[in-house]
Amino acid sequence: MVSYISSLLNLTWKVDMQGVLIFLCIILLLKYLSDVRHKNLPPGPFPLPIIGNMLDISFTDPVGSFRKVCEKYGDVSALHFGGQDCILLSGYKSFKEAFVEQGDTFSDRAAYPVNDRLSKGLGLLYSSGHKWRHQRRFALSTLKNFGVGKKTLENSILQESHYLREALHSQQGCPFDPHHVLNNAVANIICSLVFGHRFEYDDHYFHQILQYSDDAFQLPATNSGRFYNWFPTIMDWLPGKHQTAFANLPKVKNFIQEEIQRHKQDRNRDDPRDYIDCYLEEIETCKDSQAEFTEENLMWCVVDLFGAGTETTTNTLKWALLYMAKYPRVQEKVQAEIDQVIGQTRLPSMEDRALMPYTYAVIHEIQRFANIIPFTPPRVANKDTTVAGRPIPKGVMVLPLLIPILHDRNEYSTPDEFNPGHFLDENGKFVKRENFIPFSIGKRACPGEQLARMELFLFFTSLMQHFTFHAPVGQTLGLEQTMGITLGPRPYRIRAVPH
Repeated sequence: MVSYISSLLNLTWKVDMQGVLIFLCIILLLKYLSDVRHKNLPPGPFPLPIIGNMLDISFTDPVGSFRKVCEKYGDVSALHFGGQDCILLSGYKSFKEAFVEQGDTFSDRAAYPVNDRLSKGLGLLYSSGHKWRHQRRFALSTLKNFGVGKKTLENSILQESHYLREALHSQQGCPFDPHHVLNNAVANIICSLVFGHRFEYDDHYFHQILQYSDDAFQLPATNSGRFYNWFPTIMDWLPGKHQTAFANLPKVKNFIQEEIQRHKQDRNRDDPRDYIDCYLEEIETCKDSQAEFTEENLMWCVVDLFGAGTETTTNTLKWALLYMAKYPRVQEKVQAEIDQVIGQTRLPSMEDRALMPYTYAVIHEIQRFANIIPFTPPRVANKDTTVAGRPIPKGVMVLPLLIPILHDRNEYSTPDEFNPGHFLDENGKFVKRENFIPFSIGKRACPGEQLARMELFLFFTSLMQHFTFHAPVGQTLGLEQTMGITLGPRPYRIRAVPH
């Protein structure tokens, strides 16, 4: 009898405990639903507890997932990741309202674990506030003084294009991967501005440094980088691309620090040669400690100049060669225009651009269709505000998505096709489109836009002037993308056949 009563009491206790646990779960769920419902955020897909909207974002095509969210919930919509709120911003009108009309409100970068681990908020890309404004202003004025937008830099790009053509001639029309030579050529333009010298195309150590720099630059947009932002403590113990980037970044820092030390030893204060010389002078003369002109910040500014100034233009040129081989009739029309305006005996010039509407339209369409920067680095609002009538609370991460703008069906007749006609009128004249913003807009638009435009036109025109690009015999080139901050084509081999 005693045993029976004991068993009954145990059963009753278990049932009661199950009931209590179920009751507590219901209370927590109701509280969670209430918290989500009452947050002052734009609409978006409903988040699950703990993981939020992670299941709504594809690991293989996150950009496509973000685009679908915008299509369903509008240009200003909300997502939740690992307990963190995120506002997805797209549409040209929304970009203009946020980043131009409210430029001061949205000028700060969002803080997140990958950025904290990599640069600690230093440099040009991920700094904010007073420090960022002074670093950006200094970078723009210094690069301008060393030729950005001027004939001197144009001549440097044309000289580098000569070395690039020689490298392609050495392939003798055989299939090759164009990544290293294009990356080296573009990086050498940054090197001439920052270091005052260039690197040879067979310098394997320099190739390694460029790869390490790219690994760190691309990390925030990889799956490893996203998981690190959501669960940094756990990811610190797990293997992945984040560990590789963290381990190799000190090698990039050492490379730059060696350049800085050489500049300190042999610079002439009365005749600065490059960005590093000017920055070292600023360290000595700047009285504003909050502007943070320090050697550590110099190093991170150089890292950012390489990351943003090399990978973006390199990937655009890689897409350009791929598209020319993929669309031979477009390539033929570009070469016909080059023959008519420039010919085969002289070098191209930026002055030729106005006389070459088709080539200029093709370059724009390469940028639009490739969409190498699908979203720009995250921002935060420094006060509660609204965009497109929807609330954006102070401090919530804002992720600006570019692809719906560059593929807007209201602006482009065939947005999902490669069509240079998007930038030509019925008379074949070039048409400038207001919503063509591959470098973003506003106070944090890409500081290297003018440099990139010069590089793209001169490198592309020079290559088209001397080569015709084909797929390897018997092969078909694909248009698959790699994932990262910049979307480059998957590695491919191509033939550069001299004229």
